This record gives sequence, structure tokens and C-alpha cells, in this order.
Amino acid sequence: MVLLRRRSTTEDTTDSAVRAGAAAAEAAHATAPARPPGENGRPIAIGAAFFDLDNTVMRGASIFHLARGLYARRFLGTRDIARFGLQQLRFRLGGEHMGDVDDAQDRALSFVAGYSVDEIRAIGEEIFDEFMSDKIWPGTRALAQMHLDAGRQVWLVTAAPVEIATTIADRLGLTGALGTVPETRAGVYTGRLVGELLHGEAKAEAVRALAIREDLDLTDCSAYSDSANDIPMLMLVGDPCAVNPDARLRRHAREHGWRIKDYRTGRKAARIGLPAAAGVGAVAGAVVASTAVRRRAPHRI
Repeated sequence: MVLLRRRSTTEDTTDSAVRAGAAAAEAAHATAPARPPGENGRPIAIGAAFFDLDNTVMRGASIFHLARGLYARRFLGTRDIARFGLQQLRFRLGGEHMGDVDDAQDRALSFVAGYSVDEIRAIGEEIFDEFMSDKIWPGTRALAQMHLDAGRQVWLVTAAPVEIATTIADRLGLTGALGTVPETRAGVYTGRLVGELLHGEAKAEAVRALAIREDLDLTDCSAYSDSANDIPMLMLVGDPCAVNPDARLRRHAREHGWRIKDYRTGRKAARIGLPAAAGVGAVAGAVVASTAVRRRAPHRI
């Protein structure tokens, strides 16, 4: 008689993170020119830089900037805005609540079903130009450009849907983006995710998968984030850097001798005792998708 061992929650979570990471790497497309082959005929292995989005590259959470544009287009009602605002407050005061993450994901999956990838991409492009472009941290943007000027790949790694993440990467002239991958059939969202949100361990899995595909030497790579949730990703590379860090990440960075850069004002930086909306990034992927496709608007974009 063969006894089947019940898979633990930890194993389920790990498998889901691996699937999400693999899907993100598969969906990521580099816009940089192909590297010349080395002596063995394979592309020469080079380093890369990986940047978290919310509070690292962009001030605040991308979801709330996106919500402004959606509200202006009557995709959102006041009840939606109030609910998202309450979740943001919970994150700021108490850190990440997985119940909020699960709730956001469930709502995302119900709202996104039946809408096309092209619709979401068009919405994201216009709203980035209108509401997000002026929220980019100049200091972080300069770091990304430094890597680009050195001939290195620069990737966003975010829980935002890959379509939104890719739009932001394109607008900033970056190599590409790793983001949450919603399942699609014939270019239409099914209402399910491939794996899970690209968050925490899933981000690390995505970076691992991309490094294999792009023949990247992770010991010669850099990673940047504001959140302790991204410690698994930061630990993968030879040059981790905490940018505008929350209290936990700042403490971890100091203990491990990591670089720290803070582009906030002195007053805001002094408030790192509170989780500065770092947890919002955890729900960004699902909620961005859910707010973008909550219901058919009176007019199409």
C-alpha cells in the first residue's frame, strides 16, 4: 500500500512561487540589442540590475496612481477608492496582511475575466503618461541609467501585471519587466493567475529563471528595493542595495553591509519606523488588474 504524503502549505507556496517566477521570466521580453557571441559561440555573460517598482523607482504605490486615472475615466467608484485607501492605511500602520492580499487577488480575478490584453495595455500607457511619469524618483532613475550606460540589462521586478510593468519599463527606456502574469486565452484574461502574485519568493524565482535564460552571472548583478519583502531577491545578487528602505530592510541592510540609498526628504525618511507603504506592493499586481477592468466603462479608451 502506498501512502501519499499530504503536501504542506509551505510546499504549495513554494511551487506556486516557482510557477509565477517561471511565467514572469517567460513573458519578459528584452528590448535591448542582442549581445555579440563569445569565443564558444554563446552570448557573453554580463551582469544586470533588478529594480523593484513601488517606492523604489516610483514614489508611492503604482496602484494608487493608476486608480486616479481609472477614477477619472469612470472605471472606479468612490466605494472602490475608499476600500483601496483603507487597505493602504492598514499596510502603512501594520505592515502586510495576507488577508488583504488574498482579498485583492480574488477581486482581481473576478474583474479581469473577459477583458483583452490590448485593453489593459492601452489603459496603462495613457495613465502612466498622465499620472505616473512625474512620480519617478530621479535618484533611482539615475542608478538605472548608470547600469544602462555600462551596457548592463536593467529589469523592473514587480507585483504589477506584466502589461503595466512592461509599459513602465518601456517609458523609462529599461530592458524589460518581470511582473505578475494573468492567465489568458486568445488574448483575453481568464480570471486566473499563472502561479501567484510576483511577490517575495516569487520575485526571486523570476530573477533566477531570467538569469538562466539570459545567461546572467548573478554574482555580477545588482538589485534594488525598498521592502524587506524583497530580501529573497536582494540576497540572490552580488550587489544588493536598499533604496528608501522600510525599517526592517534598513536594519537587515546594515547588519549585512549592504548599500543604502534614501531619496526621500529628511522628514519622510525619519518616519521609517512605520512601514512606508512597502506592503502595498504585495497587492499591486492583483489590484491594478482588478481596478483596470472592474466593469465596462461608458466609453472605451
